[in-house]
Amino acid sequence: MDYELDVDPALATAVHEIETHHAGMGWDQPARLYALVDTGALVAQEPELAAQLGLDAPSERGSLTPVEQEELPPAQSLEAVLEEIGWPEGVAGCAAVVERLVLPPAADGQVPDDPTAAVEFAREHPDAQEVRIVAGVTRHGATYCALRLRAHDEDSSVMGGADLVPNLLALLRATMAEDETAAPDDEGGAPSEGAPR
Repeated sequence: MDYELDVDPALATAVHEIETHHAGMGWDQPARLYALVDTGALVAQEPELAAQLGLDAPSERGSLTPVEQEELPPAQSLEAVLEEIGWPEGVAGCAAVVERLVLPPAADGQVPDDPTAAVEFAREHPDAQEVRIVAGVTRHGATYCALRLRAHDEDSSVMGGADLVPNLLALLRATMAEDETAAPDDEGGAPSEGAPR
């Protein structure tokens, strides 16, 4: 797979792996969140697990391994969850998967301010498109997105790029920010590897 020059190939590969995984599960899925861990570090820390997953080959060095997190609370939007979390130091990046309705540019200015009314407006709009978005960021600032339209549900039609969904990328990037004032969790320990805090 060829990527643009300004794209981190390890991040792009991880995002496409996640997108392919979710494509196999079909549509109408809840939002999901992934930690992205350096495969070399995973091999060093968990050699038996890495061997079982086939991640211990030399060709895997320099890659990122997606680690799916627990299901998000059903009553909270992905955006609200992202505003509340941060990641342990050993997590190299993160990615989110979400399905959305997107409207054409001609709908700008017509969407109601009320969130419930806005959702209803989008559902009823004749030109609305359902899209699956997989967006990822790394601690070093790299970003990448993959988009699949439900109307063009083929692997060859998946669009990719570094900044396709800027608002979601900004929320993900904020979860990777260093927070020197963060307190340990309620049990008095640090969050487990690969789990948001």
